[in-house]
Amino acid sequence: MDKFMNVQDHFYMQLALEEARAAYVKGEVPVGAILVAGNQVIARAHNLRESQNDPTAHAEMVVIREASRLLNKWRLSDATLYVTLEPCVMCAGALVHARIPRLVFGCFDPKAGACGSLMNIPHDNQLNHRIEMDSGCLEQECSHILQQFFSELRIQKKTVLSCH
Repeated sequence: MDKFMNVQDHFYMQLALEEARAAYVKGEVPVGAILVAGNQVIARAHNLRESQNDPTAHAEMVVIREASRLLNKWRLSDATLYVTLEPCVMCAGALVHARIPRLVFGCFDPKAGACGSLMNIPHDNQLNHRIEMDSGCLEQECSHILQQFFSELRIQKKTVLSCH
């Protein structure tokens, strides 16, 4: 087990991985998110950018919108967000604005991550809210599904190019 994670974190990250797999099947970048409050899953989502033609339809944004709608409040101050990939600038900002107190993510995103990789929005002292973060929960599984997806995408692109 990861050094900072507990059984509960692993359980919820497995659910986030199920969402990532659902995204994969749809041809979406396989990122999944679960929002939990009081040991209850409030909302679950995966990336929908391609199918909705919406650049904001990241798994985190979709799950925050859904949870806010279901709970009829925008402050999610008693929730934990589980996501398979380190949130980007947009999503990290949304976490801060939603007042989510805890974030657990699987693998880092060295190209777009804003929770430790390129910057650290959840710990920025200039903002009015800070987020407790735990990274590396089921990191290998979360990283593997992304690597597999992009590997297959590269093969598909090569096949299309070689047919022309």
